Amino acid sequence: MSDAFVGRKAELKLLEESWKSETGALIPVYGRRRVGKSELLVKFLTGKPAIYVTGKVAPAGLQLREFLRAAAGALREPLLAEHPVADWPAAFRLVEERWKGPKKLVIALDEFQWMAAASPELPSVLQECWDRRWQKGGMMLILCGSYLGFMEREVLGRQSPLFGRRTAQIRLRPFGYREAAAFHPNWSRPNQASVYAICGGLPFYLRCFSPSLSLEQNLAAHLFDEFGVLFREPEFLLREELREISTYNSLLLALAAGSPTNTEIARTTGIGNRALHYYLTTLVELGYVARRYPLTGAPSTAHQVRYALEDPLLRFWFRFVYPNLSLIARLGAVAAVRELVLPGLESYLGQGFERLCREALPDLYAREGVRAGFEIGEYWDKDLQIDVVGLRQDHWTDLGECKWGRVDSLPALRSELDRRVRAFPNSRQATLGRRFFTRQRLRVTADASLHERWHCLEDLYELE
Repeated sequence: MSDAFVGRKAELKLLEESWKSETGALIPVYGRRRVGKSELLVKFLTGKPAIYVTGKVAPAGLQLREFLRAAAGALREPLLAEHPVADWPAAFRLVEERWKGPKKLVIALDEFQWMAAASPELPSVLQECWDRRWQKGGMMLILCGSYLGFMEREVLGRQSPLFGRRTAQIRLRPFGYREAAAFHPNWSRPNQASVYAICGGLPFYLRCFSPSLSLEQNLAAHLFDEFGVLFREPEFLLREELREISTYNSLLLALAAGSPTNTEIARTTGIGNRALHYYLTTLVELGYVARRYPLTGAPSTAHQVRYALEDPLLRFWFRFVYPNLSLIARLGAVAAVRELVLPGLESYLGQGFERLCREALPDLYAREGVRAGFEIGEYWDKDLQIDVVGLRQDHWTDLGECKWGRVDSLPALRSELDRRVRAFPNSRQATLGRRFFTRQRLRVTADASLHERWHCLEDLYELE
């Protein structure tokens, strides 16, 4: 895997400016696992005086001792590692007394949720340090966490002792499809889109896919070989975050198989409604699952909600790998990909293409000079599915059709979208625009009377 650092220019710029400012800095950095938070911190901290500690599921005393060992190295005070301290206030005070540098000292507490779990008083201790001493200058505090719900409640939330004290914040999100392409710059656009549909925008996963192998070879080597780096990744990821793994596995399996509603999930898994709400909320807070509503401009109701596996690797793994573990062991990696994945891969990639098109629509609006606010989503009811909906505040709604497969008939494609446009519940009486998204570049003249626009995959990657 390549170790080259990719992207995150805006986040690095913010951190650098905060470090160089004359006053103190308190910056929460949060986002789901594998999104590159630790990599970002390590990149930023290179060459700076910094105490960097990663929290873990461990007693408070062990984590306190690890903090002092990191401080001993950062401050070049070896005796600090064994200095007796009773608690976090004493440890922080000791660091302050020993720090004599002219530059700002960075204290970066990674996986902060585990440190706070072992030491519930820690947020209050940090609040006191910040209020009394650190905000005046000389200290930069970074609190980094993977559990979104915890970070939003216990660090950013109104009930947190640290509420209102942050000088900036970074919610680190997965790379978009164009940024993700930088990990495989020599691949074709369809291959870049394909790996994005499988790995999403998570740097760790993207780096696992070797540019020198084909997509099929990468799948065999990394996701279907028992020694592959991603073969057990979803299992390890979930075990690190959750209990009752078997329950979550059954829930994610149902979602990957196409059971998006509460009723369907409950029927498939046998989980009762009250417990189901808890499990789904947990997965939403972790960033693995998303709630979706049909986008029309009219108020949505609770019974319209659908749940979608937001994480592409989990979606792929629970679709193709987890249900077939015994069969994969018998077939071997190469044959398993050929027999279990390839027959359904185009359909899976087609769903990924729909997500990519929804992601691209805001940049299309920017290129077209659309200044009105908008929402992006999709629409469904029992008889209808519309892949892309752009609900604009200038009394305009775009409805889009996505075709990953070969387009053999333009009239048939137009006719299909026309049927869906006519069935769309246009309660706002907005002008309805039509957008076609295709993998291949087509020779077609847009029908201005129907407000048509055509976009191929190459066009989407060329957007600025």
